[in-house]
Amino acid sequence: MKRIVCLLALLASPLCLMAQTPQEIVARMSETMEARESEGVYMIVDVRVPIIGTISSKTWILGEKTRIESKMLGTKMIIWEDETTEWSYNVKKNTVEISSSMLPAADSAAVAGTESNSDGDLSMFSGIDKDYEIVLQKETEDAWYLRCKRRKEVKDDDAPKTINLVVAKGTFLPISFSAKASGATLTMHDIAFGVSAAQVTFNPADYPSATIIDKR
Repeated sequence: MKRIVCLLALLASPLCLMAQTPQEIVARMSETMEARESEGVYMIVDVRVPIIGTISSKTWILGEKTRIESKMLGTKMIIWEDETTEWSYNVKKNTVEISSSMLPAADSAAVAGTESNSDGDLSMFSGIDKDYEIVLQKETEDAWYLRCKRRKEVKDDDAPKTINLVVAKGTFLPISFSAKASGATLTMHDIAFGVSAAQVTFNPADYPSATIIDKR
């Protein structure tokens, strides 16, 4: 009997070493995302606003380039943006408006070393393991379901008070992220790494019949 107990203890010891706290899970997720950031990321972003409803968009991010596809009031829009320029394609009107980017190149240096514009929505994943108390709500064979509550000492009012996070076991990549801020609920899901330059670059040859309106 003693021999059986010892054997079970030996078998259980690796499992104990593999067990991780919620804080460690999120820290590992952040490290994994940072290591793969250069690959680019794709995600679906849902923003639920009172009265208006839910606005859903597909987002591709690679370095300083972003592509967003969304539909509002029955009109599909595709927006490409880099450090200096934004291209906005209205599918219904078949027009492409070209304008200066929301973050001109002259301002890029000012934010370098702080919060990079290229992070896009990924910036919301940073610092969760340090700024939030994290509780494991449940787990399945494939994922951890975590509830993150902002620490009292964190004075950033723009940071969500609570975040619901689902992290995949094995890869430590996020499956979904949900938070409420400024009255709107933001949910990011279907997150995948691996974006090509063609996916985030406006190519006029793809829209030969579109009317180009240059507002720069």
